[in-house]
Amino acid sequence: MTPYPPLGFHFRVTFELSPQVADDTRFQEVSGFEVEMEMESYTEGGQNRFTWQVPKRARYSDITLKRGLLVGSKLIGWCRDGLENFTFAPINVTIALLNEKHEPVMSWYVVSAIPKKWSVSSFNAEDNAIVVESITLSYRYFNIVNR
Repeated sequence: MTPYPPLGFHFRVTFELSPQVADDTRFQEVSGFEVEMEMESYTEGGQNRFTWQVPKRARYSDITLKRGLLVGSKLIGWCRDGLENFTFAPINVTIALLNEKHEPVMSWYVVSAIPKKWSVSSFNAEDNAIVVESITLSYRYFNIVNR
């Protein structure tokens, strides 16, 4: 039985890259799951107390993935193709929240993701910290999949 609410520290990120590399599924943080409905104001003639808010379209925010720098990553090669060569190959991504048996409790299927930003944390000779890379993805939409 899954505890309620589920814990957010056990998850897996899977890119539909061919071939799939195991190291490219390990991230320390995923953020940015957000969808918001754009609204359009409509003023009805003769009605001065309020304006109608009509739904227009859903807007999805960017997703940011963070992990320790991985040298020779196929995923980073895909990002570099888009960001340096302007050769974008949209791929789908599955982000799954896992239970203690490593089974998905809930998953998000991200459709047609492309790299928007890649960054590396700062280097500091006075600090003993891991180098963290961040990948920001732009995409069309996501679907929520329950088990």
